[in-house]
Order: sequence, then structure tokens, then C-alpha cells
Amino acid sequence: MSDKTFYITTPIYYPSGSLHIGHTYTTVAADTITRFKKLKGYDTYFLTGTDEHGQKIQKVAEEAGVAPQVYVDGIVEGIKTLWDTMNIDYDQFIRTTDPEHEKTIQRIFKKLHDQGDIYKSNYEGWYCTPCESFWTEGQLVDGNCPDCGRPVEKASEEAYFFRMSKYADRLLSYIEENPDFIQPESRKNEMINNFIKPGLQDLCVSRTSFTWGVPVDFDPGHVVYVWIDALPNYISALGYLNDKPNLMDKYWPADVHLVGKDIIRFHTIYWPIILMALELPLPKKVYGHGWILLKGGKMSKSVGNVVDPVVLVDKYGVDALRYHVLREMNYGSDGVYNEDLLVSHINSDLANDLGNLLSRTLAMTVKYFDGVIPKEREVGEFDDEIIALAEKTPGIVSEYMDKLDFSRALEEVWKLISRSNKYIDETQPWVLGKDPSKQPRLAQVMYNLTECLRIVTVLISAAMPETAKKVANQLNCPPDQLTWESIQAFGGYPEGIKVERGAVLFPRIELEKKEAAPQKVTKQDAKKEIPTKDEQAELPEGLITIDDFAKVELRVAEIVACEAHPDADRLLVLQLMVGQEKRQVVSGIAKYYKPEELVGKTVILVANLKPVNLRGLESNGMILAATKGKKLSLVTVDGIPSGGKVS
Repeated sequence: MSDKTFYITTPIYYPSGSLHIGHTYTTVAADTITRFKKLKGYDTYFLTGTDEHGQKIQKVAEEAGVAPQVYVDGIVEGIKTLWDTMNIDYDQFIRTTDPEHEKTIQRIFKKLHDQGDIYKSNYEGWYCTPCESFWTEGQLVDGNCPDCGRPVEKASEEAYFFRMSKYADRLLSYIEENPDFIQPESRKNEMINNFIKPGLQDLCVSRTSFTWGVPVDFDPGHVVYVWIDALPNYISALGYLNDKPNLMDKYWPADVHLVGKDIIRFHTIYWPIILMALELPLPKKVYGHGWILLKGGKMSKSVGNVVDPVVLVDKYGVDALRYHVLREMNYGSDGVYNEDLLVSHINSDLANDLGNLLSRTLAMTVKYFDGVIPKEREVGEFDDEIIALAEKTPGIVSEYMDKLDFSRALEEVWKLISRSNKYIDETQPWVLGKDPSKQPRLAQVMYNLTECLRIVTVLISAAMPETAKKVANQLNCPPDQLTWESIQAFGGYPEGIKVERGAVLFPRIELEKKEAAPQKVTKQDAKKEIPTKDEQAELPEGLITIDDFAKVELRVAEIVACEAHPDADRLLVLQLMVGQEKRQVVSGIAKYYKPEELVGKTVILVANLKPVNLRGLESNGMILAATKGKKLSLVTVDGIPSGGKVS
């Protein structure tokens, strides 16, 4: 067993209904990094599960006419089936209704009470049932919950409170001394400036107005409230203060808590303070990823605007969906779900790039060498470049994977795939195959392509395990040449192996509706507008020619999501759809527009600007606006579909 360990957790999901594609991203991401660490020789432990207590569950169960336990049992079975469908290989599925977890919670609660960190008082304020959160009058927004915007109820009851304020300074020092603890950087700044520095209020940690929860064993009538019940699942799963096998010494502290940005506050403020009170080490990293957005905003089970991953798997396959969600979510930013974009990924990246590379390579190997590449080979032009790329790609991919930047990691793999396809066009094996004297050169070309496919197979095995198996089977590559160590140098594909062509990896998908192509200007039309050299020479200062203007690519783009920049008051972060392509643009228009006012607007994008980094977030383009004095208005268009060219 390896002495290198890696412990990763997802949030424990709330079983109030079926999970959607956003939950799927989190769990696929955790599964992918776990498989990758295992590939690199780590002893891994992957925890996921469900958070099953609370007033909301009790209410939903009562409305359904069943006991809460019966209700959550049915939902949990559906969640486990979803993870089986998505090929999720977790080590433990924990439920907050597990007897050993409840034992841990009761012992933690009593320990914190006995040492004076939990005290009894009365709560009076506003309560949001869907969010299971208490709010003061000043925290409400237009009289509603500041998190979800839904109505709140006046609540008054006896409750226990946890002394959060006691540990605030210690937590702030820890975060400042451990810069990698909260990732991405923008989330850390948000926690410090918006929550810790303004002052932490003591946290309500018990309720008496409902019964579906872990009982406070020394005070009948109280049940442990959500955060002390839910968050310690990460250690109760490892046997902390219960009778399960003790894995704390081996795996704690966790290497990564992978959570959505909406719950990062609880994992970087509440949870660390609980651990400090228990005198336990804090997790090494809490990574708060963005949301997968639909047009107009966040997916929500309670709102009902969710995308069912099971439906997508039935239509497109598991690995296609795994690839899409990982590739679409840029590091720390929101992604946008669009089925046309999913189909585009399948057709372009999976069918055209990877699928065609495998198909062409194997077809030519079978045609020219009966499936077995000869040992007699001859190096030639273009070999050094592709070999150098194949040898450096694993290291680059590993760097991005360690940062949990799955999109960039896959992008690097696809650079090798694209370069391999280009290598075919450069070396033209079909020409070499016509000349018997070129057989050694042809053999080298086919070997290089096959070896690149072997390396690609290993690199995609964490993200797309089933696809990797299919490619490995067609290459007939033995397991000892599909290890991480085996791809650190070029040339590991064994001699004398006969490749076997199999089924197409990813059949192309035809969309029922195709976007009309933008009208193009003919060469004849363009020539009419181009001034002669003499005319250009006589242009007054400040004027440009049509050639200058032609360098600027203007496209129609639809704003599908927008949020404030977490680290800059005057910046907004916009998600745009440009045809089937998604773009993120950071724009200094927060003074003039609220984020919700922009969603749905069709604007003009300067699409060929070099990407820049603005306060930690990448901006890929610029939207046009008109200004006069202190007024600013975006340039918008009506009736033209996104992606259309402006000329």
C-alpha cells in the first residue's frame, strides 16, 4: 500500500428530490481526481453521501404521507443509482441517518457543550426553511432570504448556540497563513471581507420546533441543527468518536473538500471553527467551484429548472457527459449548460478529433501492415515535434489536475490529439503506402501515432474511464504499458502487438435544427470597398482602411448569465453564448448595470481580442458600449441569432 494518501469529499447532498447536472459535475470531478491520484500511485479515499435531517425533509415527507426515513430511503436509492450510471467509484457513501454518524454527532455536541463552546439561549428572528438558515432583520433583502430570495418566517424558540465569535481571530490568522486553504483566490477574499472581518455571530445549533434530526441526548426536545449534524460527516466516516474502523490517522486531514461556491462559507468558516474547537487539524484545501447555469440563472430543484443527467446519458453516453461537464467548467468560474454545446463537444472533440485519430491510425495499420507495425523503421521530418509534445504533455496535465483545473488538463490532452491528426496530414501515410521503398518510414509514422494514442489513453482514463478501456482494447495494449510511469517517456508501445479495429467510439450526432450561417461578403463586394494604394496614402490622420476594419471580428452574443466580480466592485463577469461557443467576458460596467438586468440581452462582442486576466478571472473578448458624459449603454441588437457576424 502506498504511503502517499489522498482523501477527497463531495458535499453530502440534500435528498429533497432527484439530483441534477450541477451535482453530477461535483461528483464526476471528485471521481476524476481520485482516479488520477490512484493512477499516480496514491492510496485514495473518496467520500460522498447525503444530508438527510431537517425541517424541510420532515415537511416534504409529511406532505407525501410517509415517514421521513422512508422518504429519504427512496431518494437515496435514486442517488446511488445515478452515481452507478455515471461510473462514480466512491469508497464510502455516508448518510446522516447512519447510526454511527449520529453517535459521532451526539458526542461532538456534548464535548463542545461541556467545554463551554455551546450554550443555551433563545432565538428570535427570521428563518428560511429551504435554506435552513436564520437571518437578522438587517440581513434580509426586500424582506426575503438573502441567499435564495424566497419568503422567510418569524421564528422564536429555545436553542443552543455555538460560540463562533470566540474563534474568529484564530480562523482569520489561519487563512492568511495558509494561502492555499481556500481556492480559488477570489473565494478566499470573499470569505474574509464579507463574513469574517465584519464579525461572526454565534451560530444556532439546535431546534425544538421539529423532531427529524439527531436528538441532543442530554436535553430532550432539542435536535442537533444542520451544520453540526452535517459537516462532521467528513470525520464520522473515518471513525471519529464512533465504533467504525479508525481511518482518522491515515486520511485526516482531508486533502480536498470539493464544494459548490454557494456552500463554501459553511466549509471555510463554520467547519474550520468546529474543528478548532475539537482540536483537530483543518482540511488542506476547500475548493469552491462555480455553478452550471441555464439561460437566466442557476439550476434549482425547488424552482424545478433542472437538467436530468440520466436523460443525457441515455441520449449521449456516460463518458460524453463526463467529458462535457469537466471541459465546460473553467477553473473557478461558472459554466453554462446548453445541449447544442454538448453535441458540439461530442461531434468536434470526441468524434472528429479522438475518434477519427483512432479510426484512421488503426485502419492504416491494418491496411498496410495487417495490424502489426514492423520493427524496421525510419525516422523523418515532423517526428521530433510530435514526440516532444507527447513527452511533455503528461507533466502539464498533472499540474492542472493537481490544481483541480480539469478543463485545462483536458485541453492539453486535446492539443496532443490535434497535433497527432495534423501529423497524419503532414506525413501522408497513404502516399508512403504506395512506395515499397518507403515502408520503414511508414512504419515509423504508424508507430508514432499508435504511441501517442497509448499516452492519450492513460491521460483520459480518469475523466473517461470507459472510453480509455475501449481505446486500450483496440490498441491491444497490455496493462503494464497503461500506467502513469509508462508514459513518462516516448516509445513504450510494445513490439509485435496486433491492433484490432472496434466499433466507432463516438458516432456523430445530427442536430434537428441548425443555425443559419451568417451571410458572407463576396470577394467582388469586398473589392468595391477597398481603396487603391494611392487612395490609402492620401487618408487623413486618424482614418483607417477597410483592411484595418476587417481585422476586427464582431459577433452577436447573448448574455446567458452575469454576476458581480468577487474581488472588484466595478467589474461584472458575463457568460456569453456566441453561436455554440461559450465565452466569459469581464467588463467594467457594474456602475451602470445590475447583473440580473443583463441576462437575455443580445450584444456585440469583439471576438478576436487576446484574452486578458482581470483581477484573477480570464476575460475572452470585449462587449461594445456607447458613452456620453457619465452615461453608458451597451450596444444591443434584436432579431439576429447569437454567433452572427457584424460587418
